[in-house]
Amino acid sequence: MNWLVTGGCGFIGSRVVERLVADGDEAVRVVDDLSVGRRADLARVADFMEIEAAASGMPEWSDGEVQFMAADVRSPELTAAAQGAEIIVHLAAQSGVAPSVENPRADCEINVLGTLNCLEAARTDTARRFIFASSGAAVGEVEPPIHEEIVPHPASPYGASKASGEAYCECYYRTFGLETVALRFSNVYGPGSALKNSIVARFFRRALAGETLEIYGDGGQTRDFIYVDDLVDAVCKAARTPGLGGDRFQVATNRETSVLQVTDLILNVLSEAGVEDITIRHTSPRQGDVRENYSDISRARDLLGWSPDVGLEEGLRRTLAWFLD
Repeated sequence: MNWLVTGGCGFIGSRVVERLVADGDEAVRVVDDLSVGRRADLARVADFMEIEAAASGMPEWSDGEVQFMAADVRSPELTAAAQGAEIIVHLAAQSGVAPSVENPRADCEINVLGTLNCLEAARTDTARRFIFASSGAAVGEVEPPIHEEIVPHPASPYGASKASGEAYCECYYRTFGLETVALRFSNVYGPGSALKNSIVARFFRRALAGETLEIYGDGGQTRDFIYVDDLVDAVCKAARTPGLGGDRFQVATNRETSVLQVTDLILNVLSEAGVEDITIRHTSPRQGDVRENYSDISRARDLLGWSPDVGLEEGLRRTLAWFLD
């Protein structure tokens, strides 16, 4: 099939491209504005041909080939890139609570208008399945575990933008018949995350640089940490499972881990690798962060046949090995 992956140079996107290349005869087209991901990150997982929109039209899709176009998902070039795509995996976004609090307008423009532009491109061409990267932040401050039937109460502009994207996806299925699937990613970590500012990547990066690790608040806040390859499995199953449309799924592990607990695990695997004498300090809580967050993944198990395989401690070891390498 022909796959369009937005944000395909990023942490998750490049891992999705790597999986599609490994699968064999898929034709893959990547769109990324290179605001976070880099050409080098895509080149690490696949040989690619750089393309651009032209008056003569886009290049033909070719099985087993990866094409890359530098473009913003809000731009007209996205519509051109989507021509002929059968599956669109929309990962490009402003990701993170803190940047959304600092600049809610930019968060909305990228995450809401960018998603709307991608949906419009999908419905006006040949796409049959649209995978939207959502987040548990769309649900907000609720009693965990999070599940798909809870009414969202976003606690941050980022959460509100993801809840809006989910709503647009569902209405495009009900109005236009586009098979949309929203995947609520939990806290993703793993190899390739050097540019991420999430706790696992940030702590490994700072520890290896001899810098202090900073915990926001008391560290009692909980999260659900999922290894990137398990998440990519969910993306591929959501794209290929028949009979879906207007659906949403929690993509997580159904395990609640506090920031203090994951910090202890990180210190343990660092110690195993000979990295010692790490300083930790507590800072003020972050505005917009929820206190407790983990997910019920039974719906993804039942309808997608998906469940995570990699435990947190093993995943941290693999991630550290990548950072050390």
